[in-house]
Amino acid sequence: MSEVVVFEPLADDVQVPSRSTDESAGYDVRAYLRGGPIRVYRGPAGDVSKEMPEASDDGLRLVLEPGDRALVPTGFKARLPSGYEAQIRMRSSLAWKRGLIVPNAPGTVDADYPHEWFVLVLNAAPEPLAIEHGERIAQIVLNRYEVLPWEAGEVGISTDRRGGLGSTGSQ
Repeated sequence: MSEVVVFEPLADDVQVPSRSTDESAGYDVRAYLRGGPIRVYRGPAGDVSKEMPEASDDGLRLVLEPGDRALVPTGFKARLPSGYEAQIRMRSSLAWKRGLIVPNAPGTVDADYPHEWFVLVLNAAPEPLAIEHGERIAQIVLNRYEVLPWEAGEVGISTDRRGGLGSTGSQ
């Protein structure tokens, strides 16, 4: 039996994450702004506010001020096979062209996480930035992992060719 990701849309119009090409590692995930207020972490004091997406001629949008962080809803839940994690990563075009980043990238979604998936984003641009409903906001890369026991012991140094942090050079 093959392993699958079980996808549960929370509304009829939610799209399944999909790969753009046959060789894409990541599954594009879209912003789902129709579900109600969105949590935004705003300003130097870090006030958490609930923002309602703005209605526009072509749909809904969430406007983030410079430095704002937001939990952008995806409109779905998913269950991963045991032994897998989903890494939430920024789409490079959004970071490069617009300054929208995933500050904890890659963010991990564990196989046993039972709630709606969100994408934590940060407006690193010097101007306000709008996220549109249905916009491809991030990508999900699935990874297998191993669970190994930890035990106390002496680590020691296995080679004299290795120094500390940054010891292999900057180029």
